[in-house]
Amino acid sequence: MRLLMLGGTGFVGGATVAEAVHRGWSVTVFNRGRHGAPPAGVRRLVGDRTTPGGLAALADGEWDLVVDTWDGAPQAARTAAQALSARVGHYVYVSSGSVYAPPVATGVTEQAPLVDADPDALDGDYPTLKAGAEKALRAVFGDRVLLARAGLILGPGEDIGRLPWWLHRITRGGDVLVPGPADLPVQYVDVRDLAVFLLDAATAGLGGPVNVVSRPGHTTMGELLTACVTATGAAARLHWVDPERLLAAGVEPWNDLPVWIPAGHEYRWMQQIDVGRAHTAGLTCRPVADTVADTWAWLRQVGGVPARAGRPAREPIGLDPARETELLGALGEPATSA
Repeated sequence: MRLLMLGGTGFVGGATVAEAVHRGWSVTVFNRGRHGAPPAGVRRLVGDRTTPGGLAALADGEWDLVVDTWDGAPQAARTAAQALSARVGHYVYVSSGSVYAPPVATGVTEQAPLVDADPDALDGDYPTLKAGAEKALRAVFGDRVLLARAGLILGPGEDIGRLPWWLHRITRGGDVLVPGPADLPVQYVDVRDLAVFLLDAATAGLGGPVNVVSRPGHTTMGELLTACVTATGAAARLHWVDPERLLAAGVEPWNDLPVWIPAGHEYRWMQQIDVGRAHTAGLTCRPVADTVADTWAWLRQVGGVPARAGRPAREPIGLDPARETELLGALGEPATSA
């Protein structure tokens, strides 16, 4: 198989390239050439789809499939797709569950309404950029495009830092402020399982939108954080606090305590997405302990979360240590374990 990866140096792109190389595929990456060399045997084409003439390196060549993780202007996604449409068998776009129009119900399916988005847009927020690109790509490729609406993505290479934050925090040891209840279900996808699914589904010719994430309740906050303690070997005590008390103290789900979205929260649907189509099409998800242990091994190797290739810096996530100490003192419950 011949794969063209648009990007290929970031989190999902890097995992996809690695999986394709593992399969013995012929792999070409197209990017700006600013963020490290591709793996051995991978051909690199240099260009920038946002500049005039920036797609010149793609003027020749044919591929069985394209995988694209673009989250910029939909117009640029459309331009690249038009340049490739006659020379590509199948197109995979890594989209996001963020495209669903609020309020989003738990158990959301691929048929739910999307945010209002313009396929010709040059700017926008993340949901409208992703939804606009979906429209642009469908207009060019029709049923030959797979719109992979990923949920929370974890695993080695994570460049946002949600799971890495927990691992680093637990490594510091002591009482760790964690959001109860321990049995709160968590839904995510390991980036390597996502990559396998993208390539398998595209090879099988799957088209249209598909929610790509583990089944609801694949793990729990307790299992996830206990796996962090086990992987790091740290002398940490998980200090479980009721979600109502955390919210009353001004702790923000998702950002202050990464991954956590409490029951009843407006974004709780992100941990309760319908994934029947993906799993029918072959998505399988490894145990949470494997994701955590492999992420910790990667972090020890690289030393920290890398900068997000070609993207603006994000605001820091996770509680500041001083704020956590203050909260532990104020909430004042004895530390327990999951």
